[in-house]
Amino acid sequence: MKFTNGFWLLREGVSLSKAVQLQKSVHTASKLELLYATKRIEHRGHTLNIGTVGVTVDSPLHDVIRLKVTHLKGGKAPLGFAVNEENPTVQISENSFSSGNLTAKFSNDFGIEWLGHGKKLANQDDKGLFYASAPEGKFIAAQMPIGVGEQIYGLGERFTAFVKNGQRVDVWNEDPGTNTDQAYKNIPFYISNQGYGVFVNHTGRVSFEVGSETVNKVQFSVAGEELEYLVIYGPTPKEILTKYTALTGRAPLLPKWSFGLWLSTSFVTDYDEKTVTSFIQGMKERDIPLSVFHFDCFWMREYQWCDFEWDPRVFPDPKGMLSRLKQDGLRISLWINPYIGQASPLFDEAKKLGYLLKRTDGTVWQWDLWQAGNAIVDFTNPSAREWFQSKLRPLLEMGVDCFKTDFGERIPTDVVYHDGSDPEQMHNLYTQLYNETVWQVLQEYRKEDAIVFARSATVGGQTMPVHWGGDNSSKFESMAESLRGGLSLGLSGFGYWSHDIGGFEGTPDPAVFKRWLAFGLLSSHSRLHGNESVRVPWSIDEESVEVTRTFVNLKKKLHPYLVATMREVTAHGLPMMRPMLLEFADDRNAWHLDEQYMLGPSLLVAPVMRADGIKQFYLPAGTWTDLQTGEKLAGGQWHTKHYDFFGLPLFVREGAVLALGTIDDNAEYEYQDHFELVSFGAEVGTEVVIHSPTGQRAAGRAPITVSWK
Repeated sequence: MKFTNGFWLLREGVSLSKAVQLQKSVHTASKLELLYATKRIEHRGHTLNIGTVGVTVDSPLHDVIRLKVTHLKGGKAPLGFAVNEENPTVQISENSFSSGNLTAKFSNDFGIEWLGHGKKLANQDDKGLFYASAPEGKFIAAQMPIGVGEQIYGLGERFTAFVKNGQRVDVWNEDPGTNTDQAYKNIPFYISNQGYGVFVNHTGRVSFEVGSETVNKVQFSVAGEELEYLVIYGPTPKEILTKYTALTGRAPLLPKWSFGLWLSTSFVTDYDEKTVTSFIQGMKERDIPLSVFHFDCFWMREYQWCDFEWDPRVFPDPKGMLSRLKQDGLRISLWINPYIGQASPLFDEAKKLGYLLKRTDGTVWQWDLWQAGNAIVDFTNPSAREWFQSKLRPLLEMGVDCFKTDFGERIPTDVVYHDGSDPEQMHNLYTQLYNETVWQVLQEYRKEDAIVFARSATVGGQTMPVHWGGDNSSKFESMAESLRGGLSLGLSGFGYWSHDIGGFEGTPDPAVFKRWLAFGLLSSHSRLHGNESVRVPWSIDEESVEVTRTFVNLKKKLHPYLVATMREVTAHGLPMMRPMLLEFADDRNAWHLDEQYMLGPSLLVAPVMRADGIKQFYLPAGTWTDLQTGEKLAGGQWHTKHYDFFGLPLFVREGAVLALGTIDDNAEYEYQDHFELVSFGAEVGTEVVIHSPTGQRAAGRAPITVSWK
C-alpha cells in the first residue's frame, strides 16, 4: 500500500500519524513495553485529541526480536502464524532490548537502531512506525531501511526479478501462472544481504513496498490496528534461514523414491488404463527408470471434481490396475483439490452437513469457475476435515501413495467460516489447513513415506513438502522465471521444489524440452507434466529419449549426495536448490545470480536456456571440476561455453568429496551398500558420512563414516 504522493505529499484521502515521542517505558524480565505519542508533547494540553503507538518487545528465539505495534487495541486481534517459542534469556533496559547477539535500541524521539554483535545492521528512523487512514481503510505500517548496496530477497515463490528492490509485493495467494507479479506461495518474510531478515507475522494481506515508494525503505503495512514483525539476525543468509525455520518449522525427511522421475498423464489429454500402461511400458522399453506415476484430474469424471471416485468409463478396475502398476515398484500419485462441483454426489452431502463455505446470507458460496457450481470445503470445521479425509482413506487402502494437492489459492473473502475466522485473514491461511488435512491422513497411512505435491502454500507450508511451481509455459523465458520463483521460495524457508519439465502450457519444441530435462532432473524433485500434450520423451523426438535417460541416470548416481543434502534441509532449514548467495555470501557477484544455483553445498548447476546451447555462467573462487567431463575451470570469473543437449554447466566445488551411487536399474537401492567416493581436491583425513535416507540403522548397519586418504 502506498500512502504518499511523492516525497512531500500524501495521497488524496490519506491521513498519517507517526510514532514521534516516547511517553512511557516499562519492562519485566522478558518484555519491554513502550508508548509513543504521535506528536511532540510540550505541555499537558498536547496529550489531548491525539493517538498513540504502543510497542511491545519480546523474543521467541535466540537472535530474534519481536515487535507488536498497536494503535487501537480494542478490536479483534489479527491472526498470526504459529511460531515456536523457546523463551531465551534476554537483556532489557529502559530503552534497549537484546536477545543473543541482536539488540534493538529505542530513542526518545522515535527511532530504532538495530545492532548485530554490537555493529549497526539497520536504523528505523522517524517514519519507522505509523498508522494511516486511507480510502481503502485503516492501516498500520513499519519501515526498514535499504542501505547502499543492500539487496532484498524472498517473499515467497515470486517469478519477478530475483532481487526484490524496486518491487511492490502483495502477500496474497493467487492462481496466476508464472509470468505475472502474483504468486501461488506468498510468504511475508524477506532476507537482507546486510545480515538480517524480517518476518511479518500476519496471515492476511501484507503489502510490501520494497524501495518502490520510498526508494531507500522497505515498507510493510497491514489492514487494521495491529502489526507484528520479527527481526532475525544471522549474520549470514544461511543462519537467517536456520533461525527463521526454527520459528516456523522445517521440512521432514522424504522417502528416497520421491527423488526419482515422476511421469504424469498430463491434464486434458485423453487417457485410460491402456494409455497409462503404454506410457509406463514405453519408459521401461527405453530403459528410463520411473519412480512415480501421476494421474491428473480426469481420473475422476468431468463435472464431478472432486468426488474421489475413479471414472469407470476409462478405469473400470482401478484397484486391479494399481496392483498391476505397483508390481514393478511404481508409486502412485492422484490429483485432488479442495473444491466440490455441484454435479459431484458429495456436493449435496457436504451441503447438508454444513461442510462448505457459506455466503453471509447462509447459502453455499458457489461460482462456475473451474467446475460448474464450484463450492469450497470449510477446513476450519474439524468435522469437515475428517469428512474430507474419509474420502481419501479408501484411495490409500487401494494403493495410492500420495496426492497432488492442487489449488487452494482462489479463496473468496465474501464468506462465513465455521469457526468465525476473518475471511481476509483466512485467505492465505486456507492452503495450510487444506494441506494439513491431506498430510495428516498420509502420515496415518504412509508414516515416514508421507509426501504431498502441493501448489499453494503460506508460512509453515514447508513442513508438508513437496511444492511445485505452478503453470509455466513451454518457453525458455518460462524456464528462467520458474527458476527465479524456486530460488525465491528457497530463501523463504522451503527446502524442496519442483516444476513442470518442458512447461505446462503449450507443447515445447525439442530444444526447450531437452534443455528443460537437464534442469528438471537436477532439481530436488523431477516431474514430466503438461496441459494439452503429453510429456513422454518420445512424443518430442528420439533424441529426447536419450537425453531423458542420461539425466535420470545422473540423478540416480547423485542420490546419496541428495539424501545427505536432504538432511541439511531437515536439520538447518536450508533448501536443496540454493541461490548462489547462500553458499557465497561474501562474493558480490553471487548476490544477483538467478540463472544458476547450488544443488546442495557442493554442486553448481547452470541450466542452458538457449536453443544454440551457449551458456554464460559464473564460478566463485577456487578450482571447479565439471562432473560430466572432468574438465577443470578457474573460479572467480565468468565463463562462456557451448553445450550439446547431453551437457550443461555442472561443476563440483573444490574440496568436496561426493558419495555417488553405483546402481543403475532403480532409485531405491541401499546407498550404504552401493556407493563410491570421489574426491575433488579434498584434504587428507576428510571424513564422509554415508546415511540411509532416514538416518536410522539400515539392514542391520549404522551409518558409515569414511576417512578420505
